[in-house]
Amino acid sequence: MAEQLMKDKVREILNQIRPMLQADGGDVELVEVTDEGVVRIKLRGACAHCSGAIMTLKNVVEARLRAAIPEVKSVERVQ
Repeated sequence: MAEQLMKDKVREILNQIRPMLQADGGDVELVEVTDEGVVRIKLRGACAHCSGAIMTLKNVVEARLRAAIPEVKSVERVQ
């Protein structure tokens, strides 16, 4: 999948997830999509310091991205 197309698809899925995160005072920012299919994101607001952030990252963000975009191999949190 072309790099820009993949970034656009990732942004689309993140925009679908965003209202759920914002309802709890958080947000998510796309930092990078690597050639290897790793999506790097930054958690914002309440999500940045939440004890459940890793669970949200893996069980919500990564799960949704991998289901919608098979080329996504993993999601990593960056500071």
